[in-house]
Amino acid sequence: MGLTDIKKELRKLDKEKLVDLIADLYKKNKSVKELLDFYVNPNEKEIFLKYKDKVYEAFYPKRGDRFKLSDGKKAISDFKKLEASKELLSELMLFYAETGVEFTNEFGDIDEPFYNSVVSVYSNALTLMHKENILDKFADRAKKIVDDTSGIGWGFHDELGDVYYEFYN
Repeated sequence: MGLTDIKKELRKLDKEKLVDLIADLYKKNKSVKELLDFYVNPNEKEIFLKYKDKVYEAFYPKRGDRFKLSDGKKAISDFKKLEASKELLSELMLFYAETGVEFTNEFGDIDEPFYNSVVSVYSNALTLMHKENILDKFADRAKKIVDDTSGIGWGFHDELGDVYYEFYN
């Protein structure tokens, strides 16, 4: 069954049945709850801080001692789905890169997949900022990320530098 079929069936329902269905989805599905909460009360700053905490916890978990970059990337993806401002999305993506650099500087060399993940998110952030015409707003932070990787192995510094100079002269 596809979206067209779902829309066709939903159009057959009266308003009360639709409200009941949405309420049921709200109760049973955490992501639907979050989306509808944001739809009804779009407090971007509050939801941004929640996702920023999720990104941070991906690197510095409250329980256990193993970082989970996939959780950080999922937080970015979930935040993007809420369709909050592109500026806040860019800020969250830069925060991911900053936290990855901080983690590396705190614990020493990690591994290539770790660095690839940080570089990928950093590159996506700068691409988005370029598209949204907000590169200037984040120039200092973007440069600091590169500067803070000086001396880190696996070509991490060089890759971040290449991405940076692709967008900033």
